[in-house]
Amino acid sequence: DAAIQANLRETTTRVLATLTPREERVLRMRFGIGMNTDHTLEEVGQQFSVTRERIRQIEAKALRKLKHPSRSRKLRSFLDN
Repeated sequence: DAAIQANLRETTTRVLATLTPREERVLRMRFGIGMNTDHTLEEVGQQFSVTRERIRQIEAKALRKLKHPSRSRKLRSFLDN
């Protein structure tokens, strides 16, 4: 179980690293990946000095990229277990 958790964490890090640094940071903040808590669109927007809407657009684009088979294939095995 701990090995699977470590492997998932490592794979998630590798997949997120394929995004732009900004997209990666937005997703990490929005979903609380590697953080104590997740953040609202407003909170993330303040960090980047942009609007909530712009953060929503960046998040949506990053999630679309992650759904592409070249990236999603790497994480799919964790869903099958």
